[in-house]
Amino acid sequence: MGFQAGLSGLNASAKGLDVIGNNIANANTYGMKASRAEFSELVSSAIGVAGGDNSGIGVTVGAVSQQFSQGTLNITGNNLDAAINGNGFFQLQEADGSAAYTRAGNFKLDKNGYIVTNNGAKVLGYQTNPTTGKPLSTSPTPLTLPTSGSIAAKATADDTSTSPTTYGATAQFNLPANATVDATLTSADPLLAQYSTTFNAYDSLGNAVPVTVYFQKTATANQWNVYTKTDTDPITTTPTTLKFTSSGALDTTVSGNGQISITGPTTPADGANQVKFTLDLSGTTQFASAFATNNVAQTGYADGKLTGVKIGADGTLTASYSNGTTQSAGQLALASFRNNQGLMQINGGDWKETFASGPPTQGTPGSGNFGALQAGALEESNVDLTQELVNMMTAQRSYQANAQTIKTEDQIMNTLVNLR
Repeated sequence: MGFQAGLSGLNASAKGLDVIGNNIANANTYGMKASRAEFSELVSSAIGVAGGDNSGIGVTVGAVSQQFSQGTLNITGNNLDAAINGNGFFQLQEADGSAAYTRAGNFKLDKNGYIVTNNGAKVLGYQTNPTTGKPLSTSPTPLTLPTSGSIAAKATADDTSTSPTTYGATAQFNLPANATVDATLTSADPLLAQYSTTFNAYDSLGNAVPVTVYFQKTATANQWNVYTKTDTDPITTTPTTLKFTSSGALDTTVSGNGQISITGPTTPADGANQVKFTLDLSGTTQFASAFATNNVAQTGYADGKLTGVKIGADGTLTASYSNGTTQSAGQLALASFRNNQGLMQINGGDWKETFASGPPTQGTPGSGNFGALQAGALEESNVDLTQELVNMMTAQRSYQANAQTIKTEDQIMNTLVNLR
């Protein structure tokens, strides 16, 4: 039996060295989880006899288990890199359509705009509303970005579908309460530009339309006239009146106070529709300080090309466009398993579901027991090189010891054979 016990020891030690060698070889593989060879004793027993003097006949590799401890997060600065800090796996769709899972978040874009791994598997996630970022479905699908397309131009306009109405443009100013009253009070007044500002609105084709707003102090206390001008059109001849309270705020008791109707230009460029929206001046004040433009914003934009994408801590993909706008482009989906040890490893560092692992539970980063994402980072292998080198020396000594067992058994057999 000594030969068999020694041989089993050699085989087990060799398998252990294979596992250690694989760990060391993948010490720099992102998302890799170290494995450990676990040995079991082999024991012989007589048929039909319980207990008794059973003798050991060697060793076998009982299992090669993976160690799913957290790896160190390495900051890369790459916008499409993502590391899971905590529980969960990225969900993938392999080339054959089967599901797979990975901890490596070094993603890329392929020629069709799909987010893929290095081995070509498509990354799964939830399609989202471009504006709100909320998921549109509960089933993960391959995530894609419009790399070859563009975001269409949007005209500056009011959105009456919201409550309250979203105005096409908003602005807040401070009009000096101690300003000199303008006695002329006409649109032709050369001093009209003293208190003015210009911003760009956008027509239906994405052309920028300069809009200028002029303020003119009247003789009536706490009142200002407002004139507007769009592009090359002349200044409006009929002003809108702004009324303020004695405390410097807009008088909200006056209906429509602070809402200025903007229309123009008379001849739109390139056959576009006329710009038509409301400029909301809520928040504009009249204090005894200098004229100031505190904020100007509008809802339109020109068409734009995709320039980049960022991943948030909750897995939300935010696409940036050349026109300065951003839109939600999807949300990465994660999966977890009751028994990670039951997952089957495949080439490329991915895993597949098995009966032992149980079915996956799906969710989004940061929800439930799922870990959050660290954007612009990758999870390094959890291999401890120092420990692996110590394990390698131990396995080597074990191999030598088992070889010595066989050598000693051979010497004993040789002595028996040569007895006279």
